[in-house]
Amino acid sequence: MGRAEAMAAWLLAGPAVVLMWLMLLGPAVVVVGLSLTDWTFGSPDIGFAGFANYRELWDDRVFWISLRNTLAYVAFTVPASVFLGLGVALLIEAGESLKGLYRTLFFLPVTSTLLAMALVFQFALHPTAGLINQALAAVGITGPDWLKNPDTALYALGLIGIWQAVGLNMVLFLAGLKAIPGDLYDAASVDGVDSAWERFRRVTWPMLGPSLVFVVTITAIRSFQVFDTVAVLTEGGPNKATSVLLYQMYQEGLSFLRSAYAAALTCVFLAFVLLLTWAQTRLLDRRRDGS
Repeated sequence: MGRAEAMAAWLLAGPAVVLMWLMLLGPAVVVVGLSLTDWTFGSPDIGFAGFANYRELWDDRVFWISLRNTLAYVAFTVPASVFLGLGVALLIEAGESLKGLYRTLFFLPVTSTLLAMALVFQFALHPTAGLINQALAAVGITGPDWLKNPDTALYALGLIGIWQAVGLNMVLFLAGLKAIPGDLYDAASVDGVDSAWERFRRVTWPMLGPSLVFVVTITAIRSFQVFDTVAVLTEGGPNKATSVLLYQMYQEGLSFLRSAYAAALTCVFLAFVLLLTWAQTRLLDRRRDGS
């Protein structure tokens, strides 16, 4: 009977396992294997290179610049988009009317095509005709050339990333707020917790812990995946100031046809994503265990 149940389980799980290998695990294994070769796109020959691509990565100045830019982008966009999303969710949840309208308006950036919106931001960030610099000029401030200045280009792209991420974070936090039992707020009122700040600090914030961990992880992974705005607005410039890991992977693999080297870059990128996922799992497990 046990053997029959095991075979039935494998038959039921088989399609999901096959799809997982075809869509997720299989390509990942291929990429790892490719990173250990010397293959270039279009070449009929392929040879084992060991860790040569990773040694080249270690000595590649552009790789370290791209990694630094990616981490700086993540450090800039994640806290801002998470706390703005939380603030918007709290304001909408506290409102009495038009909640659906506000949710729709703030969620629109998530559904918008980022490539199309990047062109809108390109106009808004124009040094002379852009709305942002015109607004600054109205108060006597001379705005920079946001996308051509190495000191501001990455943060200008970060503002676009924040604009797009706030809507999704808002929806996730709204789901977390809906899951908080109303009895907890009633109990807090009985205990003398009357101010909105105290209710947030003593009830809302602790109960939003799992949602916060999930939102931070998802936002960080999406920030690591920044590519569209870089490719459309700056192409990694000026002077590599906005070169990020995904854009360097694109250049190495599709522009320079260095497929094995691009695969090594992909493995480094996947390592960061796996690290974030592992951290999320550990934090959620610790919270569930009460430690």
